[in-house]
This record gives sequence, C-alpha cells and structure tokens, in this order.
Amino acid sequence: MSIESILECPIYELDKEEKSKILTSRLKELTVLHKNRCPQYASMLRTLGFDEDGIGSYEDIPFLPVRLFKEKELKSVPDPDIVKTMTSSGTTGQSVSKIYLDRETSSNQQKIMVKIVSHLLGANRLPMIICDCPSVIKNRSMFSARGAGILGFSMFGSRKIYALDDEMRLQTDALIDFLNEHKGERIFIFGFTFMIWQHLYKELVRLRDSQGITLDLSNAVMIHGGGWKKLTSEAVSSGEFKKRLKEVCRISDIHDYYGMVEQNGCIYMECECGNLHASIFSDIITRRFSDFKPCGYGEKGIIQVLSVIPESYPGHSLLTEDEGVILGEDDCPCGRKGKYFKILGRIQNAEIRGCSDTYAAGF
Repeated sequence: MSIESILECPIYELDKEEKSKILTSRLKELTVLHKNRCPQYASMLRTLGFDEDGIGSYEDIPFLPVRLFKEKELKSVPDPDIVKTMTSSGTTGQSVSKIYLDRETSSNQQKIMVKIVSHLLGANRLPMIICDCPSVIKNRSMFSARGAGILGFSMFGSRKIYALDDEMRLQTDALIDFLNEHKGERIFIFGFTFMIWQHLYKELVRLRDSQGITLDLSNAVMIHGGGWKKLTSEAVSSGEFKKRLKEVCRISDIHDYYGMVEQNGCIYMECECGNLHASIFSDIITRRFSDFKPCGYGEKGIIQVLSVIPESYPGHSLLTEDEGVILGEDDCPCGRKGKYFKILGRIQNAEIRGCSDTYAAGF
C-alpha cells in the first residue's frame, strides 16, 4: 500500500483489523524494497532466513536493533539522492545514529508530523514559546536531534519566541510582553522535558517566591518530550510534572510525546487520559526479554516501533532500548483507536540518548 494512500486514512479511527491490513501491506513492501536496495540489510535478512511469503502479519517482519545505526551506515538510496543526514542525541564520547534521508522520505516525515500534531493543536498556527535558546538551531556542535525537534514543531507556530537566552536564562520581560500581546489567544509551548523543568518551572517558582512575579499560561497547550531519566532521579513523575506546572503558571493542557530520530515524523502523542497513542502511520510491539515473542496487554517488555515512512534507509522496524507496556487497543477512554501504552524507562545499562536526558547529563 502506498504512503499516499495511507496519508488519506483517518489517523486514530481504524480498528485493529483494518489497521493491521494496512500496516502489514506497507511494511512488507518496505522490507522487500530495502532488501533490494540496501546490501547490508539484505545480508542480515539472509542470515535470519527471511522469507517474504511467510509474513502473515507485520509482527513477523524482522526488526533491527536501533543501536545498529550507530555502528553501520545503512541507506537504501544512492549518495547523490541524500538531502539530509540526521544524527541522534549523545553525550560526549557516545557514538550517534546516522539517518540518511532522500527528498521523498524527508517530505513524508513532515507531512505525517503535521497530521499527528494538528490532531491535537488544530489546523491553525499558534503563537509559540520555545523553551530553549536560539543558538540550538545555529550551532552545529549542539545536539542535532534537539535542533531538529525544535525545527519540526516550529511548523505549528505563527509568531515564535525563545523562552531562554543563550546562557539558558529565562527571558522574563520578553515572555511577559509576548503573553500580553497575545492575551486571550491560545499559546503553543514546546520544549524538552528536563529543560522545561530546569529552566522554566524552577525559574517561575523562584520568581513567584522572591519577587511575586507570575506568568498566566492557562490558555497554553504544552507539548514536551525527550526522556524522563533525570526527572525520575529527582522523584518527579509525569503526574507531578503536570501538577507543579499547573500550580506555578496555571497551565493544564500538557502532553508528552515519544519519538526518536531513527523514525522521525512518526511520533506517539499523549492523550488527555495520559496514554501514548500509535497513529495509523506507526505501531508498537512489546517483546519479552527471554525469547522476543510479543507480550500481552499489561506485560512489560522491550519496545519495538514500526513506521510506514522510511524509504531511504531500513528503519521501518526497529527494536529500541526502552521498556514499556501496552495498556490496550481500540478502547482508550479518550476515544482514539489503536494501541495505547506507557514508557517505563531505559533498559538497564543502555546508553543515555534522549534529547532531555543527554542535556540533563550535564547537570
């Protein structure tokens, strides 16, 4: 099934059987495409004894460990067709994933990102506060996945302001002026989880307690992501994160998301019930540590992610280094169909790699 056909599908309305047919068809096509175009991928499939006629469901499609993109240059297009090379986050000394994009794959990433995020924010662009500093998208020595996240979500902003200066200090006066200028309007706030906590929340608490200054963000919607490792060590859960922010600036519309540079575009948004959701463009499987067989609902396992997008590199079926649990399918109280799940954290001894976690490692 072509990506153009899938783009016409409603993103959270198809039930398990309908979605499975679409994903199985598309992911089988991608597996064959990469087998024919990427010699290293074809070699791995031969080692696994892959038989495309034996695929009854997308659960049968082989997965690659996400770490492989740190060790191999995997691409399914000629070098002249590569228009962009994405790299993952990493602390000093860590190797990073390299993801090679051609024009079509990059364009489809953007189209699908727009569909998923617009489902939450609406069709119109909103005044936007970016909880980061301007240099992050200018300085190539900074984490490229962080800059890519900002650029990706900036599509949904009309007028934009950075909440922090290049010294990571909150620009309080500029924020107050921005909020006054857009009073009564819905505001979009984007940032990586630890940066919002460290540089927005903690500074708002300090301003409130020391100077009596408060910002009213009750009309704002916040999207954040990038890992919880540092906040977990500070005993800050997702619920506590939302509660504290509401207390200090009255914001209540807060949504986490799960995603990675290896499958850019196919993010998993958190609904109003606090669950992460797989759209029509992606899916998640949890696999047992003992034999890699699929887990049942409510059973903890290693997360496998699947995406209909990647045509320029074999990244359509990846085994991550994260643990999670699928809570159910087609029956979330929010009304969205598809699988809904929670992330439990990194597998023990796995490298720090999320934008928030790699930045937080400096603290």
